[in-house]
Amino acid sequence: MSTRVVRRAVGRDQVVHELRAAAPLMADLAAPVTARAPWLTTVLDAGRARRFGGRPVALVVEGDRGGPPDAVAFLHLRRRGIATDVTVLGDGIAPVPGGRPTARLLARDEDAAAVLAAGIEHVLGYLRGSWQLRLAGLPMGDPTARHLAARFLDGRIGNVRSRQLVDTLEGDRVIRSTDPRVLEEKLPFLLDRLPQPRERTFLRAAARLHAAIGQVEVAVRAEPRAVLLTLVDGTDRWPWLGATDDAVGLPTAPGAPLVSLTVPSTGWPPVPGLRSRGAQR
Repeated sequence: MSTRVVRRAVGRDQVVHELRAAAPLMADLAAPVTARAPWLTTVLDAGRARRFGGRPVALVVEGDRGGPPDAVAFLHLRRRGIATDVTVLGDGIAPVPGGRPTARLLARDEDAAAVLAAGIEHVLGYLRGSWQLRLAGLPMGDPTARHLAARFLDGRIGNVRSRQLVDTLEGDRVIRSTDPRVLEEKLPFLLDRLPQPRERTFLRAAARLHAAIGQVEVAVRAEPRAVLLTLVDGTDRWPWLGATDDAVGLPTAPGAPLVSLTVPSTGWPPVPGLRSRGAQR
């Protein structure tokens, strides 16, 4: 029988603390840049600037050995009238790189994933009003999503094929740099092409932070003008955002499948476990 327990951290400051504490687990599981502390801290700052932006929650699975957590889910809860939307922290924040899963329900092993899924179900059962769970951008075979789907009678797992930018900038006219000063010079070219102020604010903050820690490369072509940002994690390169002066733009290609788990909106009043498979036994 598992001796692991789940605890909850609510609000920006507490979630930032859990992001830092989960860094070893993120590294062990090779979590993508978009599911690590620098990126998610930027997401939290962006959410804090929004009125009625919801609240972040971290569900942390701890064992009896101390040290880093065995599993963590970083979630976002947002009220809409009497309903609450529950998503992965960072969902709906743009622009994000394409072609790969961007979110992760961090779990060291199957048992930790099962305990984490039970913790998420417990939190959902005690939300006021109705709620809808939608965890998107996950990798194929995510164990926590699988355990959650098994817990809810109407839980559905789906997948879509993502699209990724293709870095075709090459030749003598292309300059590549990880110097933050180059980013500052070329960033306005990209910002001007984003339609929403919220997107421009997030891109500016996320790009600057990741450039400061050496995780952004800027590729620049003079004629026709093109700028491409690439997230760099060691030897891994992940094209993020690009723009050109010509109408063709940068090409895209099919990427990896993205998995989502959806549990539709519930009724009121809530009865913990009413819609779970366990309650039907």
